[in-house]
Amino acid sequence: MSHRSRQVKHPDSFDARARLTVAGDTFEIFRLRNAVPGAESLPYSIRILLENLLRHEDGVRVRADHVTALAGWDPAQPGPEVLFHPARVVMQDYSGVPCLVDLAAMREAAVRLGGRASAISPRVPVDLVVDHSVMADAFGTPDAYARNAALDHARNRERYELLRWAESTFERLKVVPPNTGIIHQVNLERLAGVVIADDGTGTAALYPDTVVGTDSHTPMVNGLGVLGWGVGGIEAVAAMLGQPLSLRTPRVIACELSGRPLEGVTATDIVLTLTERLRAHGVVGSFIEFHGPGLAALSAADRATIANMCPEYGATSALFPIDEEVLRYLRATGRSPAHADRVRAYAEEQGLWYDPADVAGFRYTERIAFDLASVVPSIAGPRRPQDRVPLADARAAFADAVPDITGGVAHRAEVTAPDGSRHTLADGAVVLAAITSCTNTSNPALMIAAGLLAKKAVERGLQPRPWVKSTLAPGSAAVMEYLAQAGLDTYLAKLGFNLVAYGCTSCIGNSGPLPDGVGAAVRESGLASVAVLSGNRNFEGRINPDVRMNYLASPPLVVAYALAGTMDIDLTTDPIGTAPDGSPVRLADIWPDGREVADVARTAVSPDMYTAMYESLVAGDERWRALPAQPRELYPWSEESAYIAPPPYFDGTAAEPPALDDIAGARVLAYLGDSVTTDHISPAGSIPEKSPAGAYLRGLGVRPEEFNSYGARRCNHEVLLRGLFSNARLRNRLVPDTVGGYTRDHLSGGTTGMYEAALAYRQAGVPLVVLAGREYGTGSSRDWAAKGPALIGVRAVIAESFERIHRSNLVGMGILPLEFPPGESARTLGLTGSEEFDIVGVKGFAESVPRTVHVSAGAVSFDAVVRVDTSMEAEFIRHGGILPYTLRSVLGLDGS
Repeated sequence: MSHRSRQVKHPDSFDARARLTVAGDTFEIFRLRNAVPGAESLPYSIRILLENLLRHEDGVRVRADHVTALAGWDPAQPGPEVLFHPARVVMQDYSGVPCLVDLAAMREAAVRLGGRASAISPRVPVDLVVDHSVMADAFGTPDAYARNAALDHARNRERYELLRWAESTFERLKVVPPNTGIIHQVNLERLAGVVIADDGTGTAALYPDTVVGTDSHTPMVNGLGVLGWGVGGIEAVAAMLGQPLSLRTPRVIACELSGRPLEGVTATDIVLTLTERLRAHGVVGSFIEFHGPGLAALSAADRATIANMCPEYGATSALFPIDEEVLRYLRATGRSPAHADRVRAYAEEQGLWYDPADVAGFRYTERIAFDLASVVPSIAGPRRPQDRVPLADARAAFADAVPDITGGVAHRAEVTAPDGSRHTLADGAVVLAAITSCTNTSNPALMIAAGLLAKKAVERGLQPRPWVKSTLAPGSAAVMEYLAQAGLDTYLAKLGFNLVAYGCTSCIGNSGPLPDGVGAAVRESGLASVAVLSGNRNFEGRINPDVRMNYLASPPLVVAYALAGTMDIDLTTDPIGTAPDGSPVRLADIWPDGREVADVARTAVSPDMYTAMYESLVAGDERWRALPAQPRELYPWSEESAYIAPPPYFDGTAAEPPALDDIAGARVLAYLGDSVTTDHISPAGSIPEKSPAGAYLRGLGVRPEEFNSYGARRCNHEVLLRGLFSNARLRNRLVPDTVGGYTRDHLSGGTTGMYEAALAYRQAGVPLVVLAGREYGTGSSRDWAAKGPALIGVRAVIAESFERIHRSNLVGMGILPLEFPPGESARTLGLTGSEEFDIVGVKGFAESVPRTVHVSAGAVSFDAVVRVDTSMEAEFIRHGGILPYTLRSVLGLDGS
């Protein structure tokens, strides 16, 4: 794959262009040492950004003073604005397919404006991994994988045909077909180079691998020393088209690791503990760099597990340094020795090779410490990943959490399991146990531990609880290869953990329905049912509509809870089951020790396994290969499609952006609390039959069993608009006695659905605002959580604080992210949500970025802080969003 640098005339103001010879091959580099004063004391992540600026210096967008400003970064002061050109873009299909639809629509808009359709083409390598669509409908049988794959192709054929068109039309796009792996695991095991050897024209170049991805867990690759982070799809479209991403140099926090994990502690326990502590510490929007003697106790896979949950603790990136362990991992996953040699030579030359003595002199915003020996076995839940619970306290913590779920009323459910047996379940019954998500399935030690625990459980005669739906969905086929090599796959299958897919499944909410005899009884009884999964997110309403409490756990603990069948148990002391001879079996009796895990890994995991698997990475199965793949400049839209429709983002787009107006007479669509997630705003899971989106699909003749999910329908704006703010657990203070997608229509005074209210406001020409608390937009990098509100007329969101990616997405869709004055909130200001809002100062964007705008709402007025953080973001606001800005820029209509 070619990772070519942007070809521009380079002024080389710092005389940084140099040559580096590795094993007889000569490469061009832009050196940092002895070229840019101040570079030697910068943190690794800022050095990578500095090299990026040096290499892309053109005297216009990236100038010498930008390089000097970043090299002189003062961690105690607000950082300079940086234009960042990522080397590549990775996408998953839920967010990536809409990006391709946006490109298709942008091509048509380019033609309307007098440009060429082909001007809208990716200019950097783009890899799209189809991992979010497959559902775990079938489970617990040897043919579950084949059945789910067939259902996946049948449901998503239209979307997959679009992908085949895109792959044949866009030269730099590669698509990893469905049921091949999960985006971040594929990135880790194959796509990431750590250092890129550019095979462009002229002298080959070496430079750091950098990446942005349309998934918030893109930082997983930070575990290999690759700087990258998650962005919304609209930012990814701009990056694909060669536009730089704009950011303020963030705070950089050094986290010194010390000690070694205790026996029985897993990488999952470590990351859940770090998530709790870092979220409490406050690292939102920061770069974190891990260093210290504790690094020696963490494998590259452990580091990737820790970096994966970067968005859960709120940081932008979580960078581990390049060292011997990174090189070991590259070789272990089938990268060539020559590649590993280039990584070492380049990292050493550029000061990117880990040196503890150097780190001691780095300029950091803050230094914190974390002792690996302080970690104990843990889970997290039942609603947020940062809500860690020590395993020894899990039973008591569950008992404390249940009344908030049930209202203090105990529930029972009479269920019929798939095997026909009948059982009475109480609150806390585990009905879903899912080994899922790249977070943990990319880590051989964790997966082997799960297999060994299953083996010991079977050997002790333990049986799975029949009401538990158990699924195994690893992030790459390599996992099943080494489990089979070790003979552990059969033991997992005996406990119900048959392979269901190579995809995200339960972690994204595609857990599939519970068995009829269980799901119906749970719904009717109101049971506080539980899911235990090895994922990274457990927000309410996300994992399964029939599950009310979700806990994150390591893969071996997922198996343990499937055996127990309940959260109302202390796994550290209580028997997990009974052997055939009547003797109790406890978790400690079947828990594998670290030496056992290491011994299996040493014999079962090999580089050839990864090499063989990834040789056919983009081949796909016979169904994929049978799909038409014909290049066409313009996408052939079908009026009959209920999946794919031309998006309206470019309707009426002119060569010049319209003038900005202040906001007058706006009404509140939703008045929300803290930690509102993108799942609350724009769900990704199944589409309920009795919902506005369901009614719309039924009107098109789509049967309920064919509804699929909101995520899969994300290329049809009519479906997604009807799903906005429809999460069944959403709490809107405008209608305090209801839960779900309802609001007060201030025009009629009645309670109505969100979509119906938005339609009424749009017909009346009334702009909308949303009020929220802290951490608005937590969770997935879901640009539809900004696209949808923009299309229904939301002009501003006023919150106490924003999660990083969602704030960027709002700006990218032309919505103003505003923050209440420090220490204030909607409640402290006395806002009820019934007021009319006037926001004055928006016109100021025509000249500069105003620091505040004045908000008047009835008798209340205040100056809101404008969270448009860079001059380029201000351009997005002026142009009505990043998509029209990028279109005008690519066509040369923006004056650049």
